[in-house]
Amino acid sequence: MDFATVIGFVFGLVLMVAAILLGGQLTMFVDIPSILIVFGGTIATLFIRHRMKDVFGAFGILMKAFFFKPNDVQQVIIQIVEMATLARKAGVLALEKVKSEDVFMQKAINHCVDGVDPAYLEDILVKELSYQKDRHRNGVGIFEGIAESAPAFGMLGTIIGLVQMLVHLEDPSTIGPGLAMALISIFYGILIANLVALPISYKLMSFSKDEQMVRQVIIDGMIGILKGIRPNMLMDSLVAALPPAQRNFE
Repeated sequence: MDFATVIGFVFGLVLMVAAILLGGQLTMFVDIPSILIVFGGTIATLFIRHRMKDVFGAFGILMKAFFFKPNDVQQVIIQIVEMATLARKAGVLALEKVKSEDVFMQKAINHCVDGVDPAYLEDILVKELSYQKDRHRNGVGIFEGIAESAPAFGMLGTIIGLVQMLVHLEDPSTIGPGLAMALISIFYGILIANLVALPISYKLMSFSKDEQMVRQVIIDGMIGILKGIRPNMLMDSLVAALPPAQRNFE
């Protein structure tokens, strides 16, 4: 679980609710017409902008922001260097005994054992990495779309509320509900965009970059093994992906 996401989300909600309760009741900020306009309009926009399976898969993508844990790059580098040492001593076929829980890594190992050409291995792994980037981009795009649409529909709710209030200005009883919808709608839109959609999209993009870096390290490492690069030289090449402070493996 990514505790930073949980802490930020809970902390933001607690502060928001506390601020509301200090100035009144929580029910003051519950307005059904505003909910229908902002939430309904945002969801409708998602179905228009994206394929149905992508929209229904958004919940699973959301869960990745809370529970996804990228592989430790340092451990991946150590494993690759160990495989390079084994391949140098016993040959590439010795990697057949090596098993990895990472599907991408295991696929690369299997190709090495099959004796593929380094250029072919690089081509097939880079292609898979490119497809993964596209899939992640689509997932992030859903939440970026929510961040764009929610404030817009909040503004739409504000306009509708103001129009209703002005049309029935002679009836004082309609001023309160109309003004409430006008203000709460924009509140909902800003809240959805800035507490949920935008932070989630940034976190997903960060996780995606981390995973892509790990996979690029795997690609470089496995190609290095096929080319017979010495383990210490391969280590020096792979640690370039890490910040200087994390390059000490001792």
